[in-house]
Amino acid sequence: MGGEASLAGEVRRVEPSAFTRISALGIEEQRVNVIVELAEVPPVLGDGFRVEARIATWRRKDVLAVPASAVFRDRGRWAVYAIEDGRARLRPIEAGHRGRLEVEVMSGLTEGAELVLHPSDRVRDGVKLARSR
Repeated sequence: MGGEASLAGEVRRVEPSAFTRISALGIEEQRVNVIVELAEVPPVLGDGFRVEARIATWRRKDVLAVPASAVFRDRGRWAVYAIEDGRARLRPIEAGHRGRLEVEVMSGLTEGAELVLHPSDRVRDGVKLARSR
């Protein structure tokens, strides 16, 4: 927020490598510098201000996206377990953009499919599933 309003800007550069910092709580964090050009600079904003930002590096409407926690590697390809008739069904997918929370699905899955989140090593193709509550 730039005072009472949000500030718009455009990402000009994401530096190619991260660096490690120790947080105030003593936790190692990986960080990367992002250079943003503000669309409009408020007069109260000067040098040395701290900025908390929400950065979108990619965006598109009408994308089939699934939770990242459902996607995993299977024999060198991306896959999910779809839930069909109470059973897990392995579905190879073509993944597009991948974020921390969601993965874009280019092919291999239809909208509305129910998926297994955080599949353990006990989940296999065809295994009967019990619904969690």
